[in-house]
Amino acid sequence: MSDAAVSVLRPHAEDEYADELAALAAADDRPRPPGWKLSPWAVVTYLMGGPVGGESDRVIIPKYVGSRRLIEIATATLATDRAVLLLGVPGTAKTWVGEHLAAAISGDSTLLIQGTAGTTEETLRYGWNYARLLADGPSEEALVPSPIHRGMARGAIVRVEELTRMPPEVQDALVTVLSEKVLPIPELDTELSAVPGFNVIATANDRDRGVNDISSALRRRFNTVVLPLPATVEEEVAIVSQRVGELGRALALPEIPSAADEIRRVVTIFRELRNGLTEDERTSLKVPTGTLSTAEAISVVTNGTALATHFGDGTLGASDVAAGIVGAVVSDPIHDAVAWREYLEGVVRERPDWGDFYDACRDLDP
Repeated sequence: MSDAAVSVLRPHAEDEYADELAALAAADDRPRPPGWKLSPWAVVTYLMGGPVGGESDRVIIPKYVGSRRLIEIATATLATDRAVLLLGVPGTAKTWVGEHLAAAISGDSTLLIQGTAGTTEETLRYGWNYARLLADGPSEEALVPSPIHRGMARGAIVRVEELTRMPPEVQDALVTVLSEKVLPIPELDTELSAVPGFNVIATANDRDRGVNDISSALRRRFNTVVLPLPATVEEEVAIVSQRVGELGRALALPEIPSAADEIRRVVTIFRELRNGLTEDERTSLKVPTGTLSTAEAISVVTNGTALATHFGDGTLGASDVAAGIVGAVVSDPIHDAVAWREYLEGVVRERPDWGDFYDACRDLDP
């Protein structure tokens, strides 16, 4: 980790993992697309983990636990003239994957546009310093470049978060950029042409379909890569354990001994409720309105770790995670409360080794 990464709460990927990126770059003897810091093989190794290769015996830690093929497809697409759309339900690591892809390819993950209902076309294209504009008229000095503008000029990856949250007319400002690789600037009677290395990684949630659907013209400019929820309990437990450990170190929380059982319990509850079926497939369950994603499981365990550290005996127990789980499950006080009560009484209470968790949840009732 670089010195810059130590002084901030949430370092950018290229700062936090600077040593790994440098080790991969030093050993990477494979062809690199124009403008790329690493070869596609090294980019995938950085995300999925594995040996650096060459004379180095260093092993890269995985940033994404899931299908290697999906990351290979996304990386290969970025080496072409098509952009990548990472699609999936909330909490499937779309933003995380996009940040690390940008860090590995461009060495810079900070060229970011956050899509909202208030995002304007100027946010995607460029704006103006109005003091200079009024004083001197349109000029290069008066132009305020957007992340897209800067990425095209520098040959870097630009990230667009929550694409479907933007109004359709704003989304379509990307069509010319992605198809022609130019950004027209009619006020200056010129255009900006992208240099090699420029591309776009966008994210969107499955649950946002119908909010602002992507036009067919824009969708054709993207190769869509769907990031699924973890396929197995073991895979999800591994993700939660790794991220909780990383967040704990960033927040100066001590490592909690014997947290594996509580992590598995949180993951099991979330998987059962979002699937509407218990692990043994014997009991159907009401599905809450929330996503109960892996990201939420990470938050629940991290919060429980803070409770155990500051208000407990330093051991993560059922009472430390109970409040977080109830808060995550019961988003709708009517529907979700019923679903949670049925799960608590019909499933949790019947599990002989879950008595402590059942009691902790009951103690939270007003």
